[in-house]
Amino acid sequence: MSRTNFETLLEAGCHFGHLKRKWNPAMAPYIFMERNGIHIIDLHKTVAKIDEAAEALKQIAKSGKKILFVATKKQAKEIVAEKAAAVNMPYVIERWPGGMLTNFPTIRKAVKKMANIDKLTADGTYANLSKREILQISRQRAKLEKNLGSIVDLTRLPSALFVVDVLKEQIAVREANRLGIPVFAIVDTNSNPNNVDFVIPANDDANKSVEVILDACCTAIAEGLEERKAEKVDTEAAGEGENKPRKRSAKARVEKSEEAAPAAEEPVAEAQEAEEPAAAEEA
Repeated sequence: MSRTNFETLLEAGCHFGHLKRKWNPAMAPYIFMERNGIHIIDLHKTVAKIDEAAEALKQIAKSGKKILFVATKKQAKEIVAEKAAAVNMPYVIERWPGGMLTNFPTIRKAVKKMANIDKLTADGTYANLSKREILQISRQRAKLEKNLGSIVDLTRLPSALFVVDVLKEQIAVREANRLGIPVFAIVDTNSNPNNVDFVIPANDDANKSVEVILDACCTAIAEGLEERKAEKVDTEAAGEGENKPRKRSAKARVEKSEEAAPAAEEPVAEAQEAEEPAAAEEA
């Protein structure tokens, strides 16, 4: 079953590419035609590519790994934040911090610093500081929250990157390529698809277009998370069943005690037989 269809994508304007003079020749396989100097994307290929990407994202989510969403352009920011938060995935929508992936330990230190400020504020350590110092700390906290607040739960490198507009987010794509992290991306006609593992050819400027594609992908991620949860419940139930000692019925216990009784009587009978000849000899 297809995750989306031609009509839905057409209505959302996913087929509009960039001006012909701005095109990237590497996108030629995904271009259907040119109209009024604008390239039109082949939506049949987009539908197939969305299904392919959604299936791969579902498997990543099912294995319990994280997918980092990246979109710092104005049109896509809020949509990406909403959709990623709904499936409990980290996202970057303000500015890509250089070295976010290649220098991950440093980024984690900044996140820990934010958590430390929260902790010290809560236990009253900052209560004795001057107003100016408190203001400086709160500004620093706000800046960290703005840039890194959405990746607080990202304790290790993500297993995949989902990018909206690879031209704008080329630093993020380059870092992921260097570390061998698979990249899923909405790629427009002015971008280079060669550095992307799962290309979704579509308009990356219209918020309706971005929303339709993210809907399909995030639905697949949600399915993967649900399947993981269901499997976990099944394995726990199976484990409990194996560990639980089975209770014997009253009938089985009685039968077992009857079996044990004759075995205990046999040595007594043998001893009596042995005593009788000895008594006869004495007489």
